[in-house]
Amino acid sequence: MSQIATKKRIGAEAVEEKGWLGAHKWLLLRRISQLSILALFLLGPLAGIWIVKGNLNYSYTLGVLPLTDPYVALQSLVAGHVPETLGLVGFAIVLLFYFLVGGRVYCSWVCPINMVTDAAGWLRDRLGIKGASSLSAKTRYWILGMTFIGSAVTGMVLWELINPVSMLHRGLIFGMGWGWLIILAVFLFDVFGSQRAWCGHLCPVGAFYGLLGKASPIHVSADKRSACNDCMDCFAVCPEPQVITPALRGAAKQVGPLINDVDCSKCGRCIDVCGKDVFHFRIALANRPEDAA
Repeated sequence: MSQIATKKRIGAEAVEEKGWLGAHKWLLLRRISQLSILALFLLGPLAGIWIVKGNLNYSYTLGVLPLTDPYVALQSLVAGHVPETLGLVGFAIVLLFYFLVGGRVYCSWVCPINMVTDAAGWLRDRLGIKGASSLSAKTRYWILGMTFIGSAVTGMVLWELINPVSMLHRGLIFGMGWGWLIILAVFLFDVFGSQRAWCGHLCPVGAFYGLLGKASPIHVSADKRSACNDCMDCFAVCPEPQVITPALRGAAKQVGPLINDVDCSKCGRCIDVCGKDVFHFRIALANRPEDAA
């Protein structure tokens, strides 16, 4: 009798070893973070409870804490518009925060579009769609540069004309209108065009924050890489799988276990799905091979 090998679902080993909650801990914490931030912004206009005023571009919390998106602020500056004092204070606060924790933490823990692209990735996986577009990951850096050049030429914050994050915020309050088309385009492109196409190839916000957090001391680390059984689940769930290889498989080349790549969003999914507990969050300034087990 012929036997047909059945492929385990991604993360099945982790669920067996750690239980469902343990295998989804960081995913659940990210969703709580994203939805909580979104709820704080919506409470004011929808329920009259003004804890936070504004949006992710500029907000004012409890009448005390100003926060300004540095990407938007820099576009404003090159467009010839200097933010007021509170805006500059908020700019400095956010700049320092992401410099320390890692810029692309914004992508996985704050940005609401991440939930859209994760849903697209889930659907793509269930439909069994393979293949990818020929877009280079460097495309987002070209778009990043063009947004600054375009802002300088036009005198306006150019990215805000098509920013899906801003459109989602405004749409939830006032009704989406044509904004749904951009959100839908992002979703469909990630499903049928290329896996994680928006975040991994096109979004200039992720490119900007990645560069901003390059020197962050907070890393995902493959501390126990010798325990890896090559199940490949971490590569399957990582939004930027190329960042894993040096840390996980660099022992022979004396490469340390820290994931140092600016494209790592510190989402924690590699930690979740690893049944061998290879990955952990760690604070470190040096990437030393001897730190890996």
